Amino acid sequence: MDKFVVRGGNPLLGTIKVSGAKNSALPCMAAAILTEDEVILENIPQVRDIETERKLLTSMGAEVELGYGRAQHRTHIKCAVLSDPVAKYEIVKTMRASSLVLGPLIARTGMARVAMPGGCAIGGRPIDLHIKGLEAMGATITQEHGYLEARATRLKAARILFDKITVTGTEDLLMAATLAEGESIFENCAREPEVTDLAALLNAMGAKIEGAGTSTIRVQGVSKLHGARHRINPDRIEAGTFLIAGAITGGDLNVDSCEPQHLGALIHKLEQCGVRIDVGKDHIRVRSGGELKAADISTEEYPGFPTDMQAQFMALATQAEGTSIVTENIFENRFMHVQELARMGANITINGRTATVRGKTPLQSAAVMCSDLRASASLVLAALVADGETILDRVYHLDRGYEHFEEKLRGVGAQIRRMGDVFGKK
Repeated sequence: MDKFVVRGGNPLLGTIKVSGAKNSALPCMAAAILTEDEVILENIPQVRDIETERKLLTSMGAEVELGYGRAQHRTHIKCAVLSDPVAKYEIVKTMRASSLVLGPLIARTGMARVAMPGGCAIGGRPIDLHIKGLEAMGATITQEHGYLEARATRLKAARILFDKITVTGTEDLLMAATLAEGESIFENCAREPEVTDLAALLNAMGAKIEGAGTSTIRVQGVSKLHGARHRINPDRIEAGTFLIAGAITGGDLNVDSCEPQHLGALIHKLEQCGVRIDVGKDHIRVRSGGELKAADISTEEYPGFPTDMQAQFMALATQAEGTSIVTENIFENRFMHVQELARMGANITINGRTATVRGKTPLQSAAVMCSDLRASASLVLAALVADGETILDRVYHLDRGYEHFEEKLRGVGAQIRRMGDVFGKK
Protein backbone atom coordinates (compact mmCIF):
# COMPACT_ATOMS: atom_id res chain seq x y z
CA MET A 1 0.00 0.00 0.00
CA ASP A 2 1.46 3.36 -1.03
CA LYS A 3 2.53 5.94 1.53
CA PHE A 4 3.62 9.58 1.37
CA VAL A 5 6.66 10.88 3.20
CA VAL A 6 6.49 14.65 3.70
CA ARG A 7 9.20 16.85 5.20
CA GLY A 8 7.72 20.13 6.39
CA GLY A 9 9.15 23.64 6.42
CA ASN A 10 9.21 24.76 2.77
CA PRO A 11 7.04 27.69 1.59
CA LEU A 12 5.32 26.84 -1.71
CA LEU A 13 6.44 29.14 -4.53
CA GLY A 14 5.46 29.18 -8.21
CA THR A 15 2.47 28.12 -10.31
CA ILE A 16 0.34 25.01 -9.86
CA LYS A 17 -2.24 23.91 -12.45
CA VAL A 18 -5.72 22.67 -11.51
CA SER A 19 -7.17 19.55 -13.19
CA GLY A 20 -10.74 18.89 -14.32
CA ALA A 21 -13.36 18.24 -11.65
CA LYS A 22 -13.87 14.58 -10.76
CA ASN A 23 -17.34 15.42 -9.41
CA SER A 24 -18.30 16.92 -12.79
CA ALA A 25 -16.63 14.22 -14.87
CA LEU A 26 -18.42 11.29 -13.19
CA PRO A 27 -22.03 12.44 -13.91
CA CYS A 28 -20.99 13.58 -17.40
CA MET A 29 -19.61 10.10 -18.13
CA ALA A 30 -22.89 8.60 -16.86
CA ALA A 31 -24.83 10.97 -19.17
CA ALA A 32 -23.27 9.22 -22.19
CA ILE A 33 -25.61 6.29 -21.39
CA LEU A 34 -28.52 8.43 -22.65
CA THR A 35 -27.48 8.26 -26.32
CA GLU A 36 -26.26 5.71 -28.86
CA ASP A 37 -23.89 8.34 -30.31
CA GLU A 38 -20.37 9.15 -29.22
CA VAL A 39 -19.84 11.62 -26.37
CA ILE A 40 -16.39 13.24 -26.15
CA LEU A 41 -15.34 14.73 -22.80
CA GLU A 42 -12.26 16.91 -22.37
CA ASN A 43 -10.32 17.99 -19.26
CA ILE A 44 -11.00 14.61 -17.59
CA PRO A 45 -8.77 14.13 -14.52
CA GLN A 46 -6.65 10.99 -14.26
CA VAL A 47 -7.89 9.77 -10.89
CA ARG A 48 -8.98 6.41 -9.55
CA ASP A 49 -12.75 7.16 -9.57
CA ILE A 50 -12.62 7.90 -13.32
CA GLU A 51 -10.99 4.52 -13.96
CA THR A 52 -13.71 2.86 -11.84
CA GLU A 53 -16.43 4.61 -13.88
CA ARG A 54 -14.71 3.49 -17.11
CA LYS A 55 -14.79 -0.12 -15.89
CA LEU A 56 -18.44 0.29 -14.92
CA LEU A 57 -19.52 1.59 -18.33
CA THR A 58 -17.42 -1.01 -20.15
CA SER A 59 -19.00 -3.82 -18.09
CA MET A 60 -22.42 -2.66 -19.36
CA GLY A 61 -21.33 -2.94 -22.99
CA ALA A 62 -20.15 0.63 -23.66
CA GLU A 63 -16.98 1.46 -25.59
CA VAL A 64 -14.84 3.80 -23.50
CA GLU A 65 -11.49 5.08 -24.66
CA LEU A 66 -9.37 7.10 -22.23
CA GLY A 67 -6.89 9.15 -24.26
CA TYR A 68 -3.12 9.04 -23.86
CA GLY A 69 -0.18 11.24 -24.88
CA ARG A 70 -1.37 14.75 -25.77
CA ALA A 71 -5.00 13.58 -25.52
CA GLN A 72 -4.57 12.01 -22.09
CA HIS A 73 -7.34 14.15 -20.57
CA ARG A 74 -9.91 13.31 -23.23
CA THR A 75 -12.31 10.39 -23.21
CA HIS A 76 -14.56 8.99 -25.96
CA ILE A 77 -17.65 7.11 -24.78
CA LYS A 78 -20.04 5.26 -27.05
CA CYS A 79 -23.01 3.42 -25.53
CA ALA A 80 -24.40 2.08 -28.83
CA VAL A 81 -25.40 -1.19 -27.14
CA LEU A 82 -26.01 -1.58 -23.42
CA SER A 83 -26.11 -5.36 -23.29
CA ASP A 84 -25.91 -5.61 -19.48
CA PRO A 85 -27.51 -2.63 -17.65
CA VAL A 86 -26.13 -3.68 -14.25
CA ALA A 87 -23.78 -1.71 -11.96
CA LYS A 88 -21.99 -4.64 -10.34
CA TYR A 89 -21.00 -4.48 -6.68
CA GLU A 90 -17.39 -5.54 -7.26
CA ILE A 91 -16.90 -2.49 -9.51
CA VAL A 92 -18.84 0.19 -7.59
CA LYS A 93 -17.98 -0.77 -4.01
CA THR A 94 -15.20 1.84 -3.82
CA MET A 95 -17.18 4.70 -5.37
CA ARG A 96 -20.11 6.78 -4.16
CA ALA A 97 -21.07 7.98 -7.64
CA SER A 98 -22.39 4.56 -8.73
CA SER A 99 -26.02 5.67 -8.12
CA LEU A 100 -25.57 8.21 -10.96
CA VAL A 101 -26.13 5.50 -13.58
CA LEU A 102 -29.58 4.63 -12.18
CA GLY A 103 -31.52 7.50 -13.83
CA PRO A 104 -29.90 7.35 -17.27
CA LEU A 105 -30.16 3.54 -17.42
CA ILE A 106 -33.93 3.48 -16.75
CA ALA A 107 -34.51 6.40 -19.12
CA ARG A 108 -32.58 4.73 -21.95
CA THR A 109 -33.21 0.98 -21.49
CA GLY A 110 -36.29 0.82 -19.23
CA MET A 111 -34.36 -1.32 -16.76
CA ALA A 112 -31.49 -0.87 -14.30
CA ARG A 113 -29.85 -2.96 -11.62
CA VAL A 114 -27.48 -0.99 -9.43
CA ALA A 115 -25.48 -2.08 -6.38
CA MET A 116 -25.95 0.18 -3.36
CA PRO A 117 -23.07 2.70 -3.38
CA GLY A 118 -19.78 2.51 -1.49
CA GLY A 119 -16.99 5.12 -1.27
CA CYS A 120 -15.81 7.33 1.59
CA ALA A 121 -16.73 6.55 5.19
CA ILE A 122 -17.83 10.11 5.95
CA GLY A 123 -21.48 9.39 6.68
CA GLY A 124 -24.74 8.38 5.04
CA ARG A 125 -25.63 9.72 1.62
CA PRO A 126 -29.18 8.40 1.38
CA ILE A 127 -30.24 7.15 -2.01
CA ASP A 128 -33.92 7.30 -1.00
CA LEU A 129 -34.32 10.72 -2.68
CA HIS A 130 -33.25 9.17 -6.01
CA ILE A 131 -35.76 6.33 -5.48
CA LYS A 132 -38.65 8.63 -4.50
CA GLY A 133 -38.04 10.82 -7.52
CA LEU A 134 -37.85 7.94 -10.00
CA GLU A 135 -41.00 6.36 -8.54
CA ALA A 136 -42.79 9.71 -9.00
CA MET A 137 -41.72 9.47 -12.66
CA GLY A 138 -43.34 6.05 -13.00
CA ALA A 139 -40.48 3.63 -12.26
CA THR A 140 -41.06 0.50 -10.19
CA ILE A 141 -38.15 -0.04 -7.80
CA THR A 142 -37.38 -3.07 -5.67
CA GLN A 143 -34.42 -3.75 -3.42
CA GLU A 144 -32.88 -7.18 -2.79
CA HIS A 145 -29.47 -8.70 -2.08
CA GLY A 146 -27.81 -5.26 -1.92
CA TYR A 147 -29.09 -4.22 -5.37
CA LEU A 148 -31.74 -1.75 -6.50
CA GLU A 149 -33.75 -2.96 -9.47
CA ALA A 150 -35.76 -0.39 -11.42
CA ARG A 151 -38.12 -0.83 -14.36
CA ALA A 152 -40.24 1.52 -16.48
CA THR A 153 -41.58 1.43 -20.05
CA ARG A 154 -41.12 5.19 -20.48
CA LEU A 155 -40.65 7.62 -17.63
CA LYS A 156 -43.33 10.30 -17.20
CA ALA A 157 -42.52 13.88 -16.24
CA ALA A 158 -43.17 14.83 -12.61
CA ARG A 159 -43.02 17.77 -10.22
CA ILE A 160 -40.53 16.88 -7.50
CA LEU A 161 -39.63 18.83 -4.37
CA PHE A 162 -36.41 17.47 -2.83
CA ASP A 163 -36.84 17.04 0.96
CA LYS A 164 -33.15 17.80 1.31
CA ILE A 165 -30.64 19.36 -1.10
CA THR A 166 -28.82 16.50 -2.83
CA VAL A 167 -26.19 16.89 -5.55
CA THR A 168 -26.23 13.33 -6.91
CA GLY A 169 -30.03 13.16 -6.51
CA THR A 170 -30.45 16.34 -8.58
CA GLU A 171 -28.03 15.03 -11.22
CA ASP A 172 -29.59 11.56 -11.40
CA LEU A 173 -33.17 12.81 -11.84
CA LEU A 174 -32.04 15.54 -14.24
CA MET A 175 -30.61 12.84 -16.54
CA ALA A 176 -33.73 10.67 -16.20
CA ALA A 177 -36.03 13.60 -17.02
CA THR A 178 -34.29 14.43 -20.32
CA LEU A 179 -35.96 11.40 -21.96
CA ALA A 180 -39.20 11.43 -19.90
CA GLU A 181 -42.55 12.28 -21.46
CA GLY A 182 -43.62 15.89 -20.67
CA GLU A 183 -42.15 18.70 -18.57
CA SER A 184 -40.53 17.91 -15.21
CA ILE A 185 -40.10 20.59 -12.54
CA PHE A 186 -37.58 20.03 -9.76
CA GLU A 187 -37.55 22.26 -6.67
CA ASN A 188 -34.96 22.67 -3.88
CA CYS A 189 -32.28 21.49 -6.32
CA ALA A 190 -28.53 21.51 -5.64
CA ARG A 191 -26.92 24.63 -7.15
CA GLU A 192 -23.35 23.30 -7.30
CA PRO A 193 -21.23 24.10 -10.40
CA GLU A 194 -21.08 20.34 -11.07
CA VAL A 195 -24.88 20.33 -11.65
CA THR A 196 -24.57 23.29 -14.05
CA ASP A 197 -21.74 21.50 -15.88
CA LEU A 198 -23.85 18.36 -16.35
CA ALA A 199 -26.82 20.41 -17.61
CA ALA A 200 -24.53 22.15 -20.15
CA LEU A 201 -23.48 18.74 -21.53
CA LEU A 202 -27.09 17.45 -21.62
CA ASN A 203 -28.25 20.59 -23.48
CA ALA A 204 -25.39 20.10 -25.97
CA MET A 205 -26.77 16.55 -26.46
CA GLY A 206 -30.21 17.96 -27.35
CA ALA A 207 -31.90 18.11 -23.93
CA LYS A 208 -34.13 21.05 -22.97
CA ILE A 209 -33.07 22.13 -19.48
CA GLU A 210 -33.64 25.55 -17.90
CA GLY A 211 -32.62 26.85 -14.50
CA ALA A 212 -29.55 24.72 -13.73
CA GLY A 213 -27.56 26.52 -11.03
CA THR A 214 -30.77 27.79 -9.39
CA SER A 215 -33.03 25.96 -6.93
CA THR A 216 -35.74 25.32 -9.57
CA ILE A 217 -34.93 23.35 -12.74
CA ARG A 218 -37.35 22.67 -15.61
CA VAL A 219 -36.76 19.83 -18.05
CA GLN A 220 -38.82 19.37 -21.21
CA GLY A 221 -38.43 15.69 -22.14
CA VAL A 222 -37.31 14.76 -25.66
CA SER A 223 -37.56 11.41 -27.45
CA LYS A 224 -33.85 11.10 -28.27
CA LEU A 225 -30.47 12.62 -27.44
CA HIS A 226 -27.40 12.79 -29.71
CA GLY A 227 -23.64 12.88 -29.22
CA ALA A 228 -21.73 15.98 -28.11
CA ARG A 229 -18.32 17.33 -27.17
CA HIS A 230 -17.91 19.00 -23.78
CA ARG A 231 -15.10 20.38 -21.60
CA ILE A 232 -15.28 19.58 -17.89
CA ASN A 233 -15.12 22.43 -15.32
CA PRO A 234 -11.89 22.92 -13.31
CA ASP A 235 -11.92 21.18 -9.92
CA ARG A 236 -12.86 23.83 -7.34
CA ILE A 237 -11.95 21.56 -4.40
CA GLU A 238 -8.47 20.83 -5.78
CA ALA A 239 -8.02 24.58 -6.40
CA GLY A 240 -9.14 25.31 -2.84
CA THR A 241 -6.76 22.70 -1.42
CA PHE A 242 -3.83 24.37 -3.22
CA LEU A 243 -4.91 27.86 -2.04
CA ILE A 244 -4.74 26.60 1.55
CA ALA A 245 -1.38 24.90 0.83
CA GLY A 246 0.03 28.26 -0.28
CA ALA A 247 -1.47 30.05 2.75
CA ILE A 248 -0.45 27.51 5.42
CA THR A 249 3.19 27.40 4.25
CA GLY A 250 3.48 31.21 4.01
CA GLY A 251 4.31 30.87 0.33
CA ASP A 252 3.55 32.79 -2.86
CA LEU A 253 1.48 30.46 -5.03
CA ASN A 254 -0.39 31.05 -8.28
CA VAL A 255 -3.26 28.55 -8.66
CA ASP A 256 -3.85 28.43 -12.41
CA SER A 257 -6.62 27.08 -14.73
CA CYS A 258 -9.30 27.44 -12.05
CA GLU A 259 -12.71 29.14 -11.89
CA PRO A 260 -12.46 31.85 -9.18
CA GLN A 261 -16.22 32.49 -9.06
CA HIS A 262 -16.72 28.90 -7.79
CA LEU A 263 -14.49 29.65 -4.78
CA GLY A 264 -16.15 32.73 -3.30
CA ALA A 265 -16.86 31.32 0.18
CA LEU A 266 -13.30 30.00 0.62
CA ILE A 267 -11.64 33.20 -0.70
CA HIS A 268 -13.71 35.24 1.77
CA LYS A 269 -12.58 33.04 4.70
CA LEU A 270 -8.91 33.11 3.67
CA GLU A 271 -9.02 36.91 3.54
CA GLN A 272 -10.55 36.88 7.03
CA CYS A 273 -7.53 34.78 8.13
CA GLY A 274 -5.21 37.54 6.88
CA VAL A 275 -4.11 35.86 3.65
CA ARG A 276 -3.41 38.14 0.66
CA ILE A 277 -5.36 37.06 -2.42
CA ASP A 278 -5.32 38.41 -5.98
CA VAL A 279 -8.06 37.08 -8.25
CA GLY A 280 -7.59 36.89 -12.05
CA LYS A 281 -9.86 35.59 -14.81
CA ASP A 282 -8.77 31.96 -14.47
CA HIS A 283 -6.16 32.07 -11.71
CA ILE A 284 -5.80 33.05 -8.05
CA ARG A 285 -2.57 34.17 -6.39
CA VAL A 286 -2.24 33.49 -2.67
CA ARG A 287 0.46 35.11 -0.51
CA SER A 288 1.33 35.38 3.14
CA GLY A 289 -0.04 38.50 4.81
CA GLY A 290 1.97 37.90 8.00
CA GLU A 291 0.56 35.89 10.94
CA LEU A 292 -2.59 33.86 10.19
CA LYS A 293 -5.68 34.82 12.22
CA ALA A 294 -8.44 32.46 13.42
CA ALA A 295 -11.82 32.37 11.62
CA ASP A 296 -15.01 30.32 12.08
CA ILE A 297 -16.55 28.24 9.28
CA SER A 298 -19.88 26.47 8.94
CA THR A 299 -20.27 24.07 6.01
CA GLU A 300 -23.30 24.53 3.76
CA GLU A 301 -24.57 23.60 0.35
CA TYR A 302 -23.21 25.73 -2.53
CA PRO A 303 -22.68 28.68 -2.58
CA GLY A 304 -21.84 28.27 1.14
CA PHE A 305 -18.55 26.96 2.52
CA PRO A 306 -18.03 23.46 0.99
CA THR A 307 -17.96 20.40 3.24
CA ASP A 308 -15.19 19.11 0.94
CA MET A 309 -12.93 21.97 2.16
CA GLN A 310 -13.65 21.60 5.89
CA ALA A 311 -10.75 19.24 6.72
CA GLN A 312 -8.22 21.35 4.78
CA PHE A 313 -9.40 24.55 6.49
CA MET A 314 -9.01 22.84 9.87
CA ALA A 315 -5.33 22.16 9.10
CA LEU A 316 -4.94 25.90 8.36
CA ALA A 317 -6.76 26.80 11.61
CA THR A 318 -4.13 24.92 13.66
CA GLN A 319 -1.60 27.52 12.42
CA ALA A 320 -3.79 30.60 13.02
CA GLU A 321 -3.60 32.79 16.14
CA GLY A 322 -6.75 32.39 18.26
CA THR A 323 -9.68 29.97 18.38
CA SER A 324 -11.56 28.79 15.26
CA ILE A 325 -14.96 27.09 15.47
CA VAL A 326 -15.62 24.57 12.66
CA THR A 327 -19.24 23.40 12.27
CA GLU A 328 -20.00 20.47 9.93
CA ASN A 329 -23.63 20.57 8.74
CA ILE A 330 -23.53 18.20 5.75
CA PHE A 331 -22.03 14.86 6.87
CA GLU A 332 -22.27 13.44 10.37
CA ASN A 333 -19.00 11.54 10.35
CA ARG A 334 -16.60 14.06 8.88
CA PHE A 335 -14.12 14.69 11.71
CA MET A 336 -12.06 11.54 11.20
CA HIS A 337 -8.94 13.63 10.47
CA VAL A 338 -9.08 15.28 13.91
CA GLN A 339 -7.45 12.45 15.86
CA GLU A 340 -4.66 12.26 13.26
CA LEU A 341 -4.05 16.04 13.42
CA ALA A 342 -3.98 15.66 17.23
CA ARG A 343 -1.21 13.06 16.85
CA MET A 344 0.80 15.81 15.14
CA GLY A 345 0.22 18.21 18.04
CA ALA A 346 -2.98 20.03 17.04
CA ASN A 347 -5.25 21.24 19.85
CA ILE A 348 -8.78 20.33 18.72
CA THR A 349 -11.85 19.34 20.75
CA ILE A 350 -15.05 17.95 19.25
CA ASN A 351 -18.58 18.39 20.54
CA GLY A 352 -21.16 16.81 18.22
CA ARG A 353 -20.99 18.59 14.86
CA THR A 354 -18.61 21.28 16.13
CA ALA A 355 -14.81 21.25 16.39
CA THR A 356 -12.94 23.91 18.36
CA VAL A 357 -9.41 24.50 17.05
CA ARG A 358 -7.00 26.41 19.29
CA GLY A 359 -4.00 27.86 17.46
CA LYS A 360 -1.27 28.51 16.84
CA THR A 361 0.26 25.12 17.67
CA PRO A 362 3.60 23.87 16.38
CA LEU A 363 3.01 20.58 14.53
CA GLN A 364 5.45 17.66 14.70
CA SER A 365 5.92 14.81 12.28
CA ALA A 366 4.14 11.53 13.07
CA ALA A 367 2.86 8.41 11.38
CA VAL A 368 -0.75 9.17 10.40
CA MET A 369 -3.58 7.32 8.66
CA CYS A 370 -5.73 8.67 5.80
CA SER A 371 -9.41 7.82 6.38
CA ASP A 372 -11.09 9.49 3.39
CA LEU A 373 -10.35 11.66 0.38
CA ARG A 374 -10.41 15.16 1.91
CA ALA A 375 -9.01 14.04 5.29
CA SER A 376 -5.96 12.80 3.34
CA ALA A 377 -5.47 16.25 1.81
CA SER A 378 -5.70 17.94 5.24
CA LEU A 379 -2.99 15.66 6.61
CA VAL A 380 -0.67 16.50 3.70
CA LEU A 381 -1.27 20.23 4.38
CA ALA A 382 -0.45 19.75 8.07
CA ALA A 383 2.67 17.75 7.15
CA LEU A 384 3.88 20.64 4.93
CA VAL A 385 4.34 22.78 8.08
CA ALA A 386 5.23 20.04 10.60
CA ASP A 387 8.72 19.67 12.03
CA GLY A 388 10.39 16.53 10.64
CA GLU A 389 9.16 13.81 8.27
CA THR A 390 5.52 12.74 8.43
CA ILE A 391 4.49 9.37 7.01
CA LEU A 392 0.94 9.17 5.63
CA ASP A 393 -0.54 5.70 5.19
CA ARG A 394 -3.44 4.64 2.91
CA VAL A 395 -2.97 7.43 0.36
CA TYR A 396 -5.13 5.44 -2.10
CA HIS A 397 -7.99 7.56 -0.67
CA LEU A 398 -6.25 10.64 -2.04
CA ASP A 399 -5.73 9.01 -5.46
CA ARG A 400 -9.53 8.74 -5.85
CA GLY A 401 -9.85 12.48 -6.36
CA TYR A 402 -6.52 14.29 -6.82
CA GLU A 403 -4.49 13.95 -10.02
CA HIS A 404 -0.68 13.66 -9.58
CA PHE A 405 -1.03 15.40 -6.21
CA GLU A 406 2.49 14.88 -4.91
CA GLU A 407 4.08 15.75 -8.29
CA LYS A 408 2.19 19.05 -8.46
CA LEU A 409 3.26 19.94 -4.90
CA ARG A 410 6.88 18.94 -5.59
CA GLY A 411 6.85 21.28 -8.59
CA VAL A 412 6.29 24.28 -6.27
CA GLY A 413 8.86 23.31 -3.65
CA ALA A 414 7.19 20.79 -1.33
CA GLN A 415 9.35 17.92 -0.07
CA ILE A 416 6.97 15.01 -0.65
CA ARG A 417 7.62 11.53 -1.94
CA ARG A 418 5.47 8.50 -2.67
CA MET A 419 6.74 5.10 -1.67
CA GLY A 420 5.42 1.54 -1.57
CA ASP A 421 5.85 -0.63 1.51
CA VAL A 422 9.14 0.23 3.15
CA PHE A 423 10.01 -3.45 3.41
CA GLY A 424 8.98 -5.84 0.64
CA LYS A 425 6.78 -8.85 1.30
CA LYS A 426 8.42 -11.71 3.25
